[in-house]
Amino acid sequence: MDHFRRDSHHDNRETIRVVLEGGPPDLPSEMLINHSVLANKKVKVPRYGGYEHYELINDYFSETDGSPVFRWTMRTKVAE
Repeated sequence: MDHFRRDSHHDNRETIRVVLEGGPPDLPSEMLINHSVLANKKVKVPRYGGYEHYELINDYFSETDGSPVFRWTMRTKVAE
């Protein structure tokens, strides 16, 4: 995974840039996540009282910068 683009935040946690594919149009197409999230191969993005779920597309990387690509799979609501 050393070929992923990495950035450092002010809190010294290692982050990587990922591409988000699909999902609601108002979400950004890229985001920074903690490198450790890659082990789970899933990203949950909080949005309007719920979460948008994305899963890593194995062996698929952005042609622009080599970032891993996560595809939208579903939305869940926060339990009350």
